[in-house]
Amino acid sequence: MQPFSPHSPAGATKDMGKMLGGEEEKDPDAQKKEDERQEALRQQEDERKAKHARMEAEREKVRQQIRDKYGLKKKEEKEAEEKAALEQPCEGSLTRPKKAIPAGCGDDEDEEEESILDTVLKYLPGPLQDMFKK
Repeated sequence: MQPFSPHSPAGATKDMGKMLGGEEEKDPDAQKKEDERQEALRQQEDERKAKHARMEAEREKVRQQIRDKYGLKKKEEKEAEEKAALEQPCEGSLTRPKKAIPAGCGDDEDEEEESILDTVLKYLPGPLQDMFKK
């Protein structure tokens, strides 16, 4: 017979019973310890967030100093100015917003077309003028 084998049941401990699905021992302070551990984790997370917020504030301060030094603008400011420039029509611009119709346009189109037609008819030969008038 062999004196000791790693597979022998004599080497089993009470932890082996837990791993195999046995009953766990109830620790009376287990809930208290778990609460303390959770609180410690929350506190560490809060400290980490505060540290990162401070670091980001420092970075933003340095960024602002660089912007001031070189006359640069923040992305948000630049985008806001571009948007405002698009909304505000430029003086002397060849394009206009589609919704904006200058005064006197739209309602009087028939009158303008008639006057243009009359102008063109003046320069046509007589027989063609008669054709268009009918």
